[in-house]
Amino acid sequence: MRLALMLGVGLVGVLALLLAAIAIGATPLPLGAVIDALRGGEGPLARIVVDLRLPRALLALLVGAGLGTVGCLLQTATRNDLADPFLFGLSSGAAAGAVFVITVTGDLLGVWTLPAAAFAGGMAASAIVLMLISRLGDRGPARLVLAGLAVSFLFMALTNYLVFAGDQRAAHSVLFWTLGGLGLARWDLLPVAAAGLAAILLFAAVFHRSFDALLAGEDTAQTLGVDVVALRRNTFLVCAFATAAFVSISGVIGFVGLMVPHVARALAGPLHGRFVPLAALIGAGLLLVSDIASRTALAPQELPIGIVTTSVGALFVLTLLRRDG
Repeated sequence: MRLALMLGVGLVGVLALLLAAIAIGATPLPLGAVIDALRGGEGPLARIVVDLRLPRALLALLVGAGLGTVGCLLQTATRNDLADPFLFGLSSGAAAGAVFVITVTGDLLGVWTLPAAAFAGGMAASAIVLMLISRLGDRGPARLVLAGLAVSFLFMALTNYLVFAGDQRAAHSVLFWTLGGLGLARWDLLPVAAAGLAAILLFAAVFHRSFDALLAGEDTAQTLGVDVVALRRNTFLVCAFATAAFVSISGVIGFVGLMVPHVARALAGPLHGRFVPLAALIGAGLLLVSDIASRTALAPQELPIGIVTTSVGALFVLTLLRRDG
């Protein structure tokens, strides 16, 4: 009953934030005009709502929910409370792909060039991580984290090289993209983020009991019939696919996947069937609030959303360390 109440409150809160994200911006819109536009109204304000602000708000909802869910599964699979979607080189690989397009090739495939290159970079990074841990012969969580960090630094170095060796006039675009932003939001790109969210939520729903067993330790999980190595590998693959889908549109938005699982577990307990749905709602709400802040803090200039989430994340980690101490 308590969980149902929290989920209901969370759903209402996310819907309210969705309306607020549409109405609030460099040019505030009346709430009545927003609702009228969503009902099919006509006019310039309706076009701003339907063509610009609604897809952006929906993208924030999808990416926030997805990153929160990815963080939940990675923290359990690696048994590391500080694990998040960007610990394993996924964001660095996607950033390298996007920067390569911005500074070297240009839009060879039109508007799909940047998302496609970022997605390919993220999947390439995940493939390298899996190859490393396979060659090392140890697929435990510690080796997975170390391999991810190594690949992350490798792709960061490649990204920095491309920035300095490429077209310097594109430096601002590169900086904004690597710090995260929702400026690419369009109706035709939303299915990419929706596919990432659907994949990670479906995986969490199917294997939530296996993740619960893993909380008791690897030996206990194996006695309960869980193939820990396969579960960890499949978790990484699904998380890599989902994260690459998100990063390919929104850029690198840090700390959402780290913060959200801690808050959801504190509210709903450690069982994944309970706290993962709540984490998705909290992640969606967090990114909607962050997007509102990024568009209004320096209006009419837009602040990269990654600056907002990183600032909040740093305070969160300090609070977490102080509480544990």
